[in-house]
Amino acid sequence: MSRRSSRLQAKQQQPLSCQEEPPQELQAPEHLQTRKRRTAEEVKKKEDGKIAKKHQYEIKSCWPPTITGGISPCIIIETPHKEPVTTDFSRFKKYRFRNLFINPSPLPELNWGNSKDVWLNILKKENRYAHCKHFTSLHSSLQPHMRSILLDWLLEVCEVYALHRETFYLAQDFFDRFMLTQKNINKSMLQLIGITSLFIASKLEEIYAPKIQEFAYVTDGACSEDDIVRMELIMLKALKWELCPVTIVSWLNLYLQVDALKDVPKVLLPQYSQEKFIQIAQLLDLCILDVNSLDFQYRTLAAAALCHYTSIDVVKKASGLDWDSISECVEWMVPFVNVARKVPVKLKNFKKVAAEDRHNIQTHTNYLDMLEEVNSGVVSAAPGQLSPVSTAGIITPPKSTEKK
Repeated sequence: MSRRSSRLQAKQQQPLSCQEEPPQELQAPEHLQTRKRRTAEEVKKKEDGKIAKKHQYEIKSCWPPTITGGISPCIIIETPHKEPVTTDFSRFKKYRFRNLFINPSPLPELNWGNSKDVWLNILKKENRYAHCKHFTSLHSSLQPHMRSILLDWLLEVCEVYALHRETFYLAQDFFDRFMLTQKNINKSMLQLIGITSLFIASKLEEIYAPKIQEFAYVTDGACSEDDIVRMELIMLKALKWELCPVTIVSWLNLYLQVDALKDVPKVLLPQYSQEKFIQIAQLLDLCILDVNSLDFQYRTLAAAALCHYTSIDVVKKASGLDWDSISECVEWMVPFVNVARKVPVKLKNFKKVAAEDRHNIQTHTNYLDMLEEVNSGVVSAAPGQLSPVSTAGIITPPKSTEKK
């Protein structure tokens, strides 16, 4: 056995009394230890009291406290002095709020969404994309007829390239809203702004949009490809990239679909007459050339045009708008209807366009001559002699040459 192990063994065999005690000066006084212990106990009691207050709930036992399994079911007691909540509101019926500014949804039940939510989203978008006819006051060198000439030219370009009606009306909306954001635009810039609006719209709507070279070509050298690209960036910034309005032709498509809808699962497939669609669409093409059309919302214009070719009952069913909402627009549209009905409407055939999609392709006719006839008739007519409108449809007096 080594010397070290024998020493450790001898130390362990020593009695406890013989072990060395720590020096007296290293031990804390007894009264200090008692005070520390008492302070620690008081701190612990305070913490326990806070926890108890925090977890005090107003509960009472439903069963005796001693239940096998240690279960303690409880119920919540109502706070004292708390009046019970009233669940019967029948006596407050006359005080209920009714939003008179939101039309009820005319949409049928949809299997892919909530029809009310879809309708409210469409109305919100309509209110967000604002337009105004007074943009001409921001540009001293522009006249209202210049806008008419430009839009008529865009209609012709759309027919040449077989672009959709939605494409034209997107371009029209972009142009009108962009002009509201600018000041003192020179008339020499109108064609560039117009063709750039159509260029943006075609990229959004068309599957096979024309190339930028083709848009530059139709301007006959007035606008280059670089000019269109630069103006595109300027317009997108001015419009804040808000490029998805609900156009007039979209509202017309919706109204006719709701009116003619018979098979709900096929709500997205057109079920209306193509002839009726292009007849009303041609009226809207003529109306939109007039800057005064911007006094009305797009859905009101579409509803008024539908009213001229159907009845107010159909309008109520398809749009949710009553006569008071569209009467002003209907009366304003009367001279346009009289001129539009003189022009025969016929479906045109386009290459590589399916027969069921022909009505969606934008067409052009002598709109400027028709607009001049409208304006001349409005000037010669005395105010307050517009034809009355009945609930069965639009009644207009015959021309003087047709009277017997």
